[in-house]
Amino acid sequence: MTITAEIKKVKKQPVRGMMDNVMQQFNNAADQIDLHPSIRKILSITNNEIIVNFPVKMDNGEVEVFRGYRVQHNSALGPYKGGLRYHPTVDIDAARALAMWMTWKTSLAGLPYGGGKGGIQLDPSKYSKDELERITRRFTFALADNIGPEHDIPAPDVNTNSQTMAWIADTYMSTRPPAERTANQHVVTGKPAGSGGLEGRDRATGYGVYLTIKFWAEKKNINLDGKKFIVQGFGNVGYWAAHFLENEGAKLVAVQDAYGSIENQNGITVETLFNYSLENKGSIVGFPEAKALSNKDFFATACDICIPAALGNQITKNNASQIKATLIAEGANGPTNVEGEMILLDRGITIIPDILCNSGGVVGSYFEWLQNRNGELWQLDEVMAKLNKKLKESFNKVYEYSEKNALDMRTAAYCIAIQRIERAYIERGIFP
Repeated sequence: MTITAEIKKVKKQPVRGMMDNVMQQFNNAADQIDLHPSIRKILSITNNEIIVNFPVKMDNGEVEVFRGYRVQHNSALGPYKGGLRYHPTVDIDAARALAMWMTWKTSLAGLPYGGGKGGIQLDPSKYSKDELERITRRFTFALADNIGPEHDIPAPDVNTNSQTMAWIADTYMSTRPPAERTANQHVVTGKPAGSGGLEGRDRATGYGVYLTIKFWAEKKNINLDGKKFIVQGFGNVGYWAAHFLENEGAKLVAVQDAYGSIENQNGITVETLFNYSLENKGSIVGFPEAKALSNKDFFATACDICIPAALGNQITKNNASQIKATLIAEGANGPTNVEGEMILLDRGITIIPDILCNSGGVVGSYFEWLQNRNGELWQLDEVMAKLNKKLKESFNKVYEYSEKNALDMRTAAYCIAIQRIERAYIERGIFP
């Protein structure tokens, strides 16, 4: 094998690992609850997998062809729900794993949704805003009736945002008959507040990460004031989680993003770092109030709480033994692989699993969907109170199930989520 082929093989490994992880997690929980064999077969595969190739004219007049994905895992509880990400690692296996995680996440939260996920395989930093708009609109057109407000409802994910959702909503509504256009505004969630979006949707995921940490600390009689935490990924989720933790008195001591890592054991002011990153093209590198830190040493940083809020498969058997934190709060989807998790659990480290920890985003999306559907307008304080209530209900269910059955929190969360779907299949039966 050539060196180039070897490098490509290494780069693809984490993606394959994500699917392996979600299936192993699913099977562990299915064994625990003695899941009906027929329902295990159904939940082990996806319902639909859509791959679209579409041309887009670039600013220089040249045409580039992009590949987009939308995987719909299961809709037993309601329409497919899940984000669209723009990233070089997006492929069919990644979309399958992420769609499956969404099924468990929406079920655990008690929402009337199934799970879907997708995106485009690209690096958005290489394209202008005008090009990204054309790419997004063309992708939406290519997906056509594979998405819809009562069928499959996308949302923001890695490298997509409220502007992306606004483009999708506008394109989708433009393809509907005139009388139906305004009735399709909830085809996506995570839109700008002025375009049918929900007040507070931008912070919902990060707020949920913070809340689950707070609820855990309350269960353990731990005061968060003065506790040190590190954040991998300083985008929307990482920033808001850090913002709310800092307000609780906790101290941010290290951050890692796609450009590098920084550390200051005396504390990093969240808002100051955020403003610096905005002025530095999204990068935290060179932040004057912290020293540079080697990326390989990031997870070994002395802290109480670790928040992986970037991509999947970041905590593995190669670094799990180095982690100093006593709590891992998974802001990202699938940041800890199975081998890494076994090491952490053996060391007595608690993991708040992704399908619980970062579910504030999909709960917020549900609120936005309802708001659009019913023609309502919700205020920020009302949204935050509803998020708090919903997340606390989910956390308590998982925590109590975990304690009662002597299970780690991930397995407990999966058991609850899968049992809800199993009940739906048993009550309704299998067609025909």
